Amino acid sequence: MSTAYIGTSAFAAVVLEALADSPHRPALVITRPPRPKGRGLRVAPTAVAETAARLGIELLTPARLEEAGPALERAAPDVVCVCAYGALVREPLLSQYELLNVHPSLLPRWRGAAPIERAIIAGDDQSGVSLMRLVAELDAGPVCAQEAVAIGPTDSFGVLADRLAAIAARLLVQTLDGPRVYLPQTEDGVSYAAKISAADRILDPARSAVELERLVRALHPHIGARLPDGLGVSEAKVAEEAVPAGELALSDRRLLFGTADDALELVRVKPPGGREMDAASFVRGHAV
Repeated sequence: MSTAYIGTSAFAAVVLEALADSPHRPALVITRPPRPKGRGLRVAPTAVAETAARLGIELLTPARLEEAGPALERAAPDVVCVCAYGALVREPLLSQYELLNVHPSLLPRWRGAAPIERAIIAGDDQSGVSLMRLVAELDAGPVCAQEAVAIGPTDSFGVLADRLAAIAARLLVQTLDGPRVYLPQTEDGVSYAAKISAADRILDPARSAVELERLVRALHPHIGARLPDGLGVSEAKVAEEAVPAGELALSDRRLLFGTADDALELVRVKPPGGREMDAASFVRGHAV
């Protein structure tokens, strides 16, 4: 079966790698243009662009997806696979092709931009991968394949995303191998995974320690949570100790942050503009 592939992120790059190693190797890959990244704002290609170049697959980086229409027509794919592209796919592409979208959630739960993060933040006990046909409404198309996976009590975004990417890669190839039966999504249980904002990253002391510990895991290592004063927190755990909400305190050489109930122990932190370190190293160089 001939395919084309549309994607951007590191998650999408893992899926592309598996697709390229299957009988459904894409003839064309489309990704977002290079953009500034990191502290130095160096312009860099997307993870999918790097993977496609390494695999020797024709690559396009249009400013608008519609600009890739002529190249898609020349490739004439039976199916266009879409994964974490980062922009909406619109007409006329929706009508011209079977657009098979790889989405890392158990649809209809967590439609939208940040399904992995929102599942961890919400304390869900499972996540998964859904393959659906794209329609005009966000992530609302009919589903042809789905697989669930448990979310462990210490899973970070990085750990869970790696697990889901491996499932997504296998599930996509299997689904392309056989006939696809699309079933409409139920309207029961629909929820939306909004993009993570700057405000979402703040560890609000008015919330519980359990909620804040989940937030730290959900944003590590790609975005990062932080205290209201800007101190980044990359690893934390709940400590059943009393610390006034919003205050930092030392207890048996541990760094604690007061929340609405228990304290949150900050295990690894990252000062603004500095490197990540364990809490003991931070305390030695900073007044608490």
